[in-house]
Amino acid sequence: MQACVIHAAGDLRVEHRSPAPPEAGQVTVAVTLGGICGSDLHYYRHGRVGDFTVQEPMVLGHEVVGHVAALGAGCEGPAVGTSVAVHPATPCDRCPDCAAGRRNICAHTRYLGSAARTPHVQGGFAQLVTVPAAQIRTLPPELPLHRAVLAEPLSVALHAVHRAGDVKGKRVLVTGAGPIGCLVTAVLRHSGAAEIVVSDLLDAPLRIAATSGATATPRADDPEDDAWTQPFDIAVEASGAPAGLRSCVERVRRGGTVVLLGLLPPGEVPLLGNIAVTRELDLRGAFRFDSEFDEAIDLLAQGLPVDAIVTHTFPLAEARAAFDIAHDRNVASKVLLLLDGTHENAAAS
Repeated sequence: MQACVIHAAGDLRVEHRSPAPPEAGQVTVAVTLGGICGSDLHYYRHGRVGDFTVQEPMVLGHEVVGHVAALGAGCEGPAVGTSVAVHPATPCDRCPDCAAGRRNICAHTRYLGSAARTPHVQGGFAQLVTVPAAQIRTLPPELPLHRAVLAEPLSVALHAVHRAGDVKGKRVLVTGAGPIGCLVTAVLRHSGAAEIVVSDLLDAPLRIAATSGATATPRADDPEDDAWTQPFDIAVEASGAPAGLRSCVERVRRGGTVVLLGLLPPGEVPLLGNIAVTRELDLRGAFRFDSEFDEAIDLLAQGLPVDAIVTHTFPLAEARAAFDIAHDRNVASKVLLLLDGTHENAAAS
């Protein structure tokens, strides 16, 4: 099979790998589509994501959908040919965090395409991927794969909004209009937020945010915009930029809540600690997700308005071009890789 493998910063290769047959309790999926995540881009450009550094060749990708190709011995998974999505996390289910229902922060989790552990966990940008049967989700017949591939990033957005608490009737700021910020926006709209202000430094992602449910889309570098005149009840930092975090802390009301979702640069970053103290702000981290994956699939099947977030699809053979354009936020939002070979000779769209 062919797979998209990162070797070091800037060293991305499409290379041959030999798939292993599924063992007992495992399912092999023939991957059709994979979404390029911000973490994949960080591995490609910098060889690291936050504090996780590439130490050995690693198949990237954790946003994947496809069809069941094979079942391991005794496995009661869906039948061969069934359309499925892959939940990318395998928590230990033994630690105190798992026992407390917070499996997303399990320190022993294995996550597809992650360098958090060594040996690294190989990812989903491969034509065949084998995972425990518990990670397989059968897709509703009305949900096409090109929408289902958003289930993983939508789960991240759902978890962040859950961490924010009750958003109904609230005025909410989202900093960063990348794919995650736009998905957060769609979830906020679905959850009844009264106002959703999404800020970014670029116009193109702000236009996508508007289609996802934003009520206002001010440029982050335009302090005179009317959207800034009133404080926010809740702010979600989805850019991973220190300036975005500063904006959230400064603009949320006294006693308000700031959800830190975007991964900030490694090491220490400035924090307006005195404002957080004197205004008694709640600062809440949001990391990955757990059961939200099933909720995300249901929302996508119901028609949550997120189609504009997918802007490009490339065949696996053109993975480097896909990663390069995914980095250009002036033209791209969510970029997909087509891995099943059906349209290998098709031009990138």
